[in-house]
Amino acid sequence: MRITTGYYASENGSKYLQQLCKHFQHKITVRFDAEEGRFATETGTAHLRADAKGLTVQLTAEDAKGLIDLRYMIDKHLVNFAWREGFTGCAWRMEDDGGAPPA
Repeated sequence: MRITTGYYASENGSKYLQQLCKHFQHKITVRFDAEEGRFATETGTAHLRADAKGLTVQLTAEDAKGLIDLRYMIDKHLVNFAWREGFTGCAWRMEDDGGAPPA
């Protein structure tokens, strides 16, 4: 499994978490409240957490392509939702995948 975590510093983290989850729930099953959200796509899973300082998104996928697709999906939607703040993309970092061989 591959894991990447993205962060967007914003006082509106909860607002964006809820917008993302409400948008995606039209197509997939999503569980969320004001502080946490979860959903799974064919590509992988997303776990979103919001606090007073921002939005954290942890993505899990089988391979690097899955992570890239999920990152693009999250960033693309946040560009639309957070345009007033000049959002251009989360600050993404790869997590240690436990020594799994590269995909």
